[in-house]
Amino acid sequence: MKDFVYTAQPSRVVFGAGSLSHLEREIDLLGARRAIVLSTPEQAEQARAIAERIGNRAAGVFARAVMHVPIETAREAREFARQLNADCAIAIGGGSTTGLGKAIALESSLPVLAIPTTYAGSEMTPIYGITEAGLKKTGKDLRVLPRTVIYDPELTLTLPVGMSVTSAMNAIAHAAEGLYAQDSNPVMDLMAEEGIRALAQALPGIRADATEIAARSDALYGAWLCGTVLGTVGMALHHKLCHTLGGTFNLPHAEVHTVVLPHAIAFNSTAAPQAVRRIERALGKNGVSAAAGIFDLAQQSGAPMALKDIGMRQEDLDKAADLAVANPYWNPRPIGSAQRAEIRDLLQHAYEGVRPNSIGAQVP
Repeated sequence: MKDFVYTAQPSRVVFGAGSLSHLEREIDLLGARRAIVLSTPEQAEQARAIAERIGNRAAGVFARAVMHVPIETAREAREFARQLNADCAIAIGGGSTTGLGKAIALESSLPVLAIPTTYAGSEMTPIYGITEAGLKKTGKDLRVLPRTVIYDPELTLTLPVGMSVTSAMNAIAHAAEGLYAQDSNPVMDLMAEEGIRALAQALPGIRADATEIAARSDALYGAWLCGTVLGTVGMALHHKLCHTLGGTFNLPHAEVHTVVLPHAIAFNSTAAPQAVRRIERALGKNGVSAAAGIFDLAQQSGAPMALKDIGMRQEDLDKAADLAVANPYWNPRPIGSAQRAEIRDLLQHAYEGVRPNSIGAQVP
């Protein structure tokens, strides 16, 4: 066994159908008295319901979270929290809302209580991202890690099937890259493989019946595991590409992860054979490569499979390749300026939506 370092993240998880009923208890355990509730505009009704539920513990509702946390929105939310003398932020929703809570905590150290309604996984990480002048900058700071996470599968029953699929693929991306992370360890490897397995098995059930609580519970369980991996070990090429495509070209977050992941895995397959084998085992598709298996899972679940279908312009692929190899993340296979042509080819395959047929190969 290789040498490793494992650092546990200091967060509290409350999991189970109906666990939102513990919200007041969890606020009290944080010692909070004036909580602001955050959401996207689309989930404003849920945010208001949370505020009504906690009564005089609610200081206000800020329902303006958006993708990629623009710096302008972060500043507005920080000022909102300051004016209300908030001592806690409750983030209900997906990665956009959790990200906004983190942006507030980054400057104020305000504790964040996250209530995920998607499978994004951001709630389990000390990673934050803020977009300024068209560039998404990420960082890691324990101040932004939500102190408490309430996972209630009942809150995901109304998540549209299409969003459920891409959100789940986003979660799988966290675990897949965690398996070949520079600082990977046996504990995270187990969680990553189990997270991929749970999500891959849950998706057909969600497609068949979006209100099936067992499938929703499995998916949320998988998302928790994958998010924990994301928050504990480093990421690589896939996340660099997605941060570039999302932050610079304003493409939808989960959809970008869904489209890019098979191609990033194909690119790294020869350099990370053990990770590939774990992914293949988790997917349970004998004789199918990890890259093709992930592609098939997404396609059979009805997800978009091409960058051209989610708003990417072909004329921007060169710029995306240039940005991706500038200040690259660590990756098991080199991705510096010398590999710019290979990264450009990868982006072309993702743009067209071709299936990785075997390790390192693409077919229409």
